[in-house]
Amino acid sequence: MAISRRLFVGAVTASACAGSALPAGAATSARATGGGTAAAPVEPCYRIPVTPEDSPDELVRKAASVRPTERQVTWQRLERTAFLHFGVNTFTGLEWGTGDEDPEVFQPTGLDTDQWARALKDGGFQLAILTAKHHDGFVLYQSRYTEHSVASSSWRNGQGDVLRSFTESMRRHGIKVGVYISPADENQFLHGVYANGSARAPRTIPTLVEGDDRAGKELRTFELEATDYGAHMLNQIYEVLTEYGPVDEVWFDGAQGRIPPDKVERYDWDSWYELIRALAPDATVAVSGPDVRWVGNEGGVARENEWSVVPVAEKDYGRTDYALHYEAPDQGSRDALVAAQPKADYLQWWPAETDVSIRDGWFYHADQRPKSTEQLFDIFLKSVGRNSVLLLNIPPDQQGKLPEADVLRLRSFRERVERELPRDLARGARAQGAGAHPERAVDGDPDTAWRAPAPSKGELTVDLGREVEVDRIRLAEDIRQGQQVESAVVEARTAEGWVTAAQVGTIGASRILLLPAPVAARQWRLRVLGSRRAAHIAEFGLYRSRTD
Repeated sequence: MAISRRLFVGAVTASACAGSALPAGAATSARATGGGTAAAPVEPCYRIPVTPEDSPDELVRKAASVRPTERQVTWQRLERTAFLHFGVNTFTGLEWGTGDEDPEVFQPTGLDTDQWARALKDGGFQLAILTAKHHDGFVLYQSRYTEHSVASSSWRNGQGDVLRSFTESMRRHGIKVGVYISPADENQFLHGVYANGSARAPRTIPTLVEGDDRAGKELRTFELEATDYGAHMLNQIYEVLTEYGPVDEVWFDGAQGRIPPDKVERYDWDSWYELIRALAPDATVAVSGPDVRWVGNEGGVARENEWSVVPVAEKDYGRTDYALHYEAPDQGSRDALVAAQPKADYLQWWPAETDVSIRDGWFYHADQRPKSTEQLFDIFLKSVGRNSVLLLNIPPDQQGKLPEADVLRLRSFRERVERELPRDLARGARAQGAGAHPERAVDGDPDTAWRAPAPSKGELTVDLGREVEVDRIRLAEDIRQGQQVESAVVEARTAEGWVTAAQVGTIGASRILLLPAPVAARQWRLRVLGSRRAAHIAEFGLYRSRTD
């Protein structure tokens, strides 16, 4: 017997949001589930509508009211995530496949996904994303909806399943699972499905095929609007999210593939999001998704002042998109809110993911070498240290293993981070400041925070008990209370009095500051100079890097 579902796109109620409730006047939306109609909940507090009539002050007030969902909080705390580009390109030497590759080329005779997991764990990574399907359309699992897959290769007698091996290995080693299912599909273009100009119509998902092993079983089914290709994608998303255990991130980009310029497939984003929310409600949807945005480059560099609350536009069947250009140097300041107003539909919690490959290419090429430890640490500072999550690609080789040079580099990268940010010297120190609970800024708990006394100011002083040298500072807001800080200064009390050690604009979930030279002081203070609402500081960390 089939169980049919039709869910409201977004599928996030106010109760799913972290932090405080929306201000009065926010919009509402209805949702129907399981054959019944639910009362209209308040619009999720991760997204607040804006209008052309909003004043600059009203825009700031709304931005200050935006809160992340719990899935977004969990994702931002990962800090370091991994990408694994693997497929027919690994064997053809291409970066973008053509869709007409012979599946026989896929022969990873030494596939060892446990080796992947061990290396990632040793590198400090907490989530890994596998290219279950890249733009060429070749699928790394036993799909019912395409022959362009591992099932058509003689590898493991056509019974191989990289996705299954990957998910089992990652979970065995305590690493969260992510999947990349490319919206583009050049193989389906060759078969007349992708970009064929078909109209959107109601589709039953999953769509059973001849000889389907699920026939006669009780399945959750969905009636969703889609094109021919949109339904193809929905069926593959359904397979991945129902047959491989819990998935923590679903990663999309907006690529169209290398198809003729007069062809285009308008992706059924609303239906794709809806199905993911139903089958994997805790999974973040990135970067063409409502939970996580692309930082705007593939160089591993976030903006100096990176906002998690940004103006967005809703396009192409519900796709969350930038109101400003994705490369705009400012996505969320007061000026940016005003500049984006004519194009923005919402102010949304849409934090940045910063992607980069450890090698020059995204797929393995024997003539390429991994970036140096120094380069990787610089990327860490310019991603994790700037209120972003790092997504580092480490491509498996033709054997199906991570190259030994890359494995060693991941370890040295983790060791470098540990040397640069060893023991927090401020942990448990005496903290004072007006407002509430200053001690919570130094207790090591990301779920507690010092609350500054006023929206645009606040001063927190930490006494280390003795003079120590500090050359690294780490700050974090309690993002459950939004992102509020616009400017702050860190000072040290020396023989000359209070001197400025570092200045900073935004903080967000993580801000790491490197001092040009060690500063010796017993007392340190953080002064919030500007914030949208009262700042909530969850971490005021002080470090002395090790040279060993």
